[in-house]
Amino acid sequence: MDERKEYVEKLSAQIVEWDAQIDRLKDKAESATPEERFDYHNTITALQLKRDEAAEKLQGISAATDDEWEDLKTGTEQIWGEVKSILCDAIKKVT
Repeated sequence: MDERKEYVEKLSAQIVEWDAQIDRLKDKAESATPEERFDYHNTITALQLKRDEAAEKLQGISAATDDEWEDLKTGTEQIWGEVKSILCDAIKKVT
């Protein structure tokens, strides 16, 4: 398996995991106080936007030429880091 294919598969699996974590946050938000729900909503919205941005980058990598994908990889890793940071912060708030 080539490096790009492995990278795409790894990131695809990460998106599936993020979706599950976002769903868990949505479930917790339903039983939260109104003030907490507002915070959850803002966090979940930010997560979903970044998750969608990451998915777009992933599609770009899948469709890119061999020369282009290395450049796209850098931008994708930056977005991945942002999603991880937002998600970790959100999980810390609810635990």
